[in-house]
Amino acid sequence: MDDVVIKKLSSDEEVPYELLLLADPSMDIINDYVYRGDCYVAYINNNIVAAYIIVKTRPLTLELVNIAVSEAYQGKGIGKRLIFSAIDMARGEGARVLEVGTGNSSIHQLALYQKCGFRIVGIDRDFFKKHYKEIIIENGIECIDMIRLSMYL
Repeated sequence: MDDVVIKKLSSDEEVPYELLLLADPSMDIINDYVYRGDCYVAYINNNIVAAYIIVKTRPLTLELVNIAVSEAYQGKGIGKRLIFSAIDMARGEGARVLEVGTGNSSIHQLALYQKCGFRIVGIDRDFFKKHYKEIIIENGIECIDMIRLSMYL
């Protein structure tokens, strides 16, 4: 997909909440990190088809907190392009570490992050039980724990 353009969402542009909800079912949590972070969107023919959010968590450390690709564009390599865009952006900001977390049931995402160079560094036990009201089932598995991954830049 050579016609994908990724750019930072400006403050006067509308946040693509419907898209972000594909990756995170909690509007409260999305609003929290949208407020604290920067939203980047992927356009194809001037239509938003994907997005990610980056949040500064500690000095020299950024976290990729949401990667969402419109269902019609999933499986076309856009998620991987977003991850590499986030890595480039983090390096450009002078970050030394880029982190990401995903659910224990997010098998495809877990594989994708590792293919892009992230390494598992820990597990935040019961994260989804503590922070989400609804039970999340993905790939026939209850999402309970947050698998934490990071990469040195």
